[in-house]
Amino acid sequence: MLRREFIKNSTISLAGATILPSTAIFATEEKKVRLGYIGVGERGMNHISAGLLRDDVEIVAICDIQERSLKICRERIAKSGKPAAVEYTGGLDAYKKLLDRKDIHAVIIATPWQFHCSQAVDAMKSGKYVGCEVIAGLTLDDHWEIVHTSETTGVPYMTLENVCYRRDVMAVLNMVRQGVFGELVHAEGGYQHNLRDVLFNNGRQVYGGGVEFGEGALSEAQWRTQFNIDRDGDLYPTHGAGPVMNYLNINRGNRFTNLVSFSSKARGLASYVEELAPRHPNANIKYKEGDIVQTMLNCANGETVLLTHDTHLPRPYSLGFRVQGTKGIWMDLNQSIYIDHVSKDDEWEPAKAWFEKYDHPLWKKHEKDASEAGHGGVDWFVFNAFILSVKEKKTPPIDVYDSVTMSVIAPLSAKSIAEGNKPQEFPDFTKGQWQMRKNRFALDDSGF
Repeated sequence: MLRREFIKNSTISLAGATILPSTAIFATEEKKVRLGYIGVGERGMNHISAGLLRDDVEIVAICDIQERSLKICRERIAKSGKPAAVEYTGGLDAYKKLLDRKDIHAVIIATPWQFHCSQAVDAMKSGKYVGCEVIAGLTLDDHWEIVHTSETTGVPYMTLENVCYRRDVMAVLNMVRQGVFGELVHAEGGYQHNLRDVLFNNGRQVYGGGVEFGEGALSEAQWRTQFNIDRDGDLYPTHGAGPVMNYLNINRGNRFTNLVSFSSKARGLASYVEELAPRHPNANIKYKEGDIVQTMLNCANGETVLLTHDTHLPRPYSLGFRVQGTKGIWMDLNQSIYIDHVSKDDEWEPAKAWFEKYDHPLWKKHEKDASEAGHGGVDWFVFNAFILSVKEKKTPPIDVYDSVTMSVIAPLSAKSIAEGNKPQEFPDFTKGQWQMRKNRFALDDSGF
């Protein structure tokens, strides 16, 4: 489909396609995207840095309720030589004044999870493209509200899931599309990352240790730890689900049909606190979140998917990807590949040579551009996709339906566990349009 035809067709009110605004966000051809940022803590600051690297982005407004975050952001912008951003602060509703501005084309939301849905809905109602950090919402109803708001307002929503752009992940996507693994049968992914010192004062990254969380703590320990006390389920499914969805054409010729989740006992966080500070009260908290949560999903085309959430126990980082088909398998834990009739019998071979051969064209083209960006360059790619979508008035490559599909696994997983591991029907946010939609992710610079 030609770009002009895609844009034209995208304005038609179909349930299966994100609807672009009926009135142009850009009155005339713009050279710069004018951004507002809601939340400029550690993750928001990464997006600030990405914006400062670009000549086609102007950071016009920032919002946060903490002066410490605003100060760091203010200094970073000043150091770059770019104009200062207007600041909004003073309370949880301060972001609404930012949204009242008519000169902002799009917003980046990087606040704690509990605020994402309401802030994104308000932003779409104000006519601004939304790039939101994971996750989209806390309940199934939250996810439907995001979809309905995007469809009603015609304003696109994009989850800023950066792992979709990881270099090895995209090389494997290239291999999948070229049939190297044959017909896919099974895929795995997840979030397997020791977060104990992030959940307690973020000590590993910045602050030198500690066992505190909540209001008196710093960074993510202020809010993220509480979710591990209150909820039991896959709290953070999108890192694993996003890439797997691209491999299996989810929402684009395929869909998740149902899921079931299982949760282990919760011992890791209490044990960690007790080790660092014997007899500390935080070691006696009854953490609901199991140390290992596993979710199995079925697909309409017959594939299975396994997602693992593992953040409370000592372990090296790994997202646990596995792609397996009729001709071979890739596993990221050992960075190895086996291809039938090509690899030596019954022996893994290093993935490096395969990744060099099938390196994704976008990485070949933009490796230098991404070299200064966070998370090994992937932050540049996801930010670039969002910015180009705004500039070109296009639906983002990770659209509202993809966004809520990878995110809704969190509340569905919690419901499955709460109901004794009962299977949960997976909602079809596209209302049947998944059967006609095509997978265009990463086929050009902005994802299409």
